[in-house]
Amino acid sequence: MPPRAHLLAAVVAASLVLGLAGCASADWNSPLPATTPIGTPDAGFMPDVAPSPEATVKPDAGSWAAVRPSPGYRVVLLTSGDDVTTQMLTTAVTEWAQASDVDLRHVETGANPIDGIVEAMEMNPELIVTAGQDLIDPLSLVTPNHLDMRFLVLGAELAEPTYNVTAVEWSGAGFRGEGLGSATLFDESSFSPERCADAIRAGAAAVLSDATGIVLWID
Repeated sequence: MPPRAHLLAAVVAASLVLGLAGCASADWNSPLPATTPIGTPDAGFMPDVAPSPEATVKPDAGSWAAVRPSPGYRVVLLTSGDDVTTQMLTTAVTEWAQASDVDLRHVETGANPIDGIVEAMEMNPELIVTAGQDLIDPLSLVTPNHLDMRFLVLGAELAEPTYNVTAVEWSGAGFRGEGLGSATLFDESSFSPERCADAIRAGAAAVLSDATGIVLWID
């Protein structure tokens, strides 16, 4: 069976599991809070005309800095692999969560990324933040079937994202999936602490402002 067929079969199974289990296995058992953003983005964060779905937006540097979630925002960090880029993003997300009083949980996927995505969704978070190129192809199959779940992809993008998926990229980070052209040449050194910190803050600001389904380019 081709690799993509394996993934599709796993997605079908995952959807059945979620349909049967619902929130019963969630770590957060109380109802989801109505999280609202604290602060608003600067005028240069989004263009004057609302971007079309899948559009790439280039916000002004730092235009996202004044936005953070209200305390207790429920976020799952979903990672795959232990490469340097994933480690840098993990550190940035963890530090952002601590600074913003975010209730952060971490799911590290194993050999089958679909299982990790399902585990993260079953936890019933308000947002799933992903780091790791191995997650991109599985996410492309899962996310269109779970439009009620919000995803934020850091350092990569889905080739055809639905409105519940937002991505943040920059020069050196633009992976779009196996067999697809990257938006930029890969450069591990571009995953600096400063760039990764900007990525989670800009991406979170977009999600909290309902500017989803787009790619933020933060050069």
